[in-house]
Amino acid sequence: MSGYQQDPKIKPTALSGEVTMPAAIGAVEQVQSVRTPIAIDYIATPGASLSAYLRGMKQKKILGDKCPVSGQVFVPPRGVSPVSGQRTTEMVEVSDQGYVESFNVTRLPIKSRPDLNPPYVSAWVVPDGANVGSISLVAGIAPEDVRIGLRVRAVWKPDDELEESAANILHWEPTGEPDFVLDDLRIIGKPGGQQ
Repeated sequence: MSGYQQDPKIKPTALSGEVTMPAAIGAVEQVQSVRTPIAIDYIATPGASLSAYLRGMKQKKILGDKCPVSGQVFVPPRGVSPVSGQRTTEMVEVSDQGYVESFNVTRLPIKSRPDLNPPYVSAWVVPDGANVGSISLVAGIAPEDVRIGLRVRAVWKPDDELEESAANILHWEPTGEPDFVLDDLRIIGKPGGQQ
């Protein structure tokens, strides 16, 4: 058994007196643990970079910000380069096509996402023109056929359903183009690393 163990010589103030159970529940097994569901509702306010990104998504545009030192493009934009720590001031539009940099096949259902029927693929997708992408769903292909370097394109919501949301991209699907050859992992996230 692991966890905190109370020093028997130290008694908490509230329990310093003798504790006795009422006779009506004296034979009831004591509670050993309690499992309580927890939820937190919150409202997040996007900053200037993320607001521009979300406005672009409503127009089927994927925007990233460019590091002023390294030239790397990050999608979604962060407002600050995670590489140099410098504030980003240049926003660039990248393609809605790209490649799978890494992926995971999920074979168990997730209670909070009943719309996802296992098995499904979560992938790190890097859009053309970006050096760093984001996690996305890949569909339109059997999970066992997904691979690093797979060329993909965004599947957008219908125009009349678009809103300021990254959920405008329903998923990414294969383009049928030859794979992006990622033969040197040192190029990941580097300027000019993408062909």
